Amino acid sequence: MTWTGAFGRGCRVLLYAIVRGLALTRISPNVLTFLGLVINTIAAILFGYANPTNYSRLFAYAGLVIIGAGIFDMVDGRVARATGQVTTFGAFFDSVIDRYSDVALFFGLLVYYARGNHFFYLVLVAFVMVSSVMVSYTRARAESLIGSCKVGFMERPERVVLVIIGALFARWGAMAPVLWVLAVLSTITIIHRIAYTYQQTRILDAQAAEAAAQQQAMATSKEGNKQQPAKGKGPQQIPSFN
Repeated sequence: MTWTGAFGRGCRVLLYAIVRGLALTRISPNVLTFLGLVINTIAAILFGYANPTNYSRLFAYAGLVIIGAGIFDMVDGRVARATGQVTTFGAFFDSVIDRYSDVALFFGLLVYYARGNHFFYLVLVAFVMVSSVMVSYTRARAESLIGSCKVGFMERPERVVLVIIGALFARWGAMAPVLWVLAVLSTITIIHRIAYTYQQTRILDAQAAEAAAQQQAMATSKEGNKQQPAKGKGPQQIPSFN
C-alpha cells in the first residue's frame, strides 16, 4: 500500500469514527449543517478583521476554521443515513446553507479588501461571489428542466479547497491567484452548463414536437375515418309509387 493510500484509509477511518460518534448522540443532521454555517461565518469574520500587518496569521486561522467547517459538510449526510433521518427537506436545507456559507466567506474577503482600499480585488471578489452562486443556480435550474446537469469542474468542494489554499498560504500571496482561478473556472463552468442545458433542451423540445405531431396525425386520421361513408352503402333511392 502506498503512503497516499494509507493516508486516505486513515482519513476514512477517522471520518467513520466521527459519524458513529455523532450518530450515537442522535443529533439532527440539520443542526450539523447549520453548525457548518456558523463555523464558516467565524472564518469570514477572521478574513474581515485582517489587515496588512496581521493578514497572514488571521488568514491562516481562517483556513483552519474552514477545514473544521468542512468536517460538518462531510458528515451531515452520512449521519442522516446512519440514523435514518434522511429527508427531502434535509437535502434542500443543506443546499441553501451551503450557499450562505459560500457567500459568508467571500463577504469576509470583501470586507478585508474594502478596508485595505484594494478596489480591483474588491471587484474581483464580488465577481467570484456572484459566480459561485451562479454555478449552483445553473445546475439547480437546469435539473428542474432536464433531470441532471453535473457537467463542469468548479463545484463547491473545489471552491472550498482553493479558498483554504489561498488562506493558508496567504503569507506568500496565494489568495490573489486563487481568486483569479475561481473567477475563470467558475465562469467556464457556468458557460459549460448553459451550453449543455441548451443542447439537452433542444433534444427535449424536438421530442416533444415529434410527439405532438404524432398525436395531431392520429387525431386527424380518426376525424377522417368518422367523415367517410360506410363501405358498400351507396346513396339511398326514394321508391317510386307511379
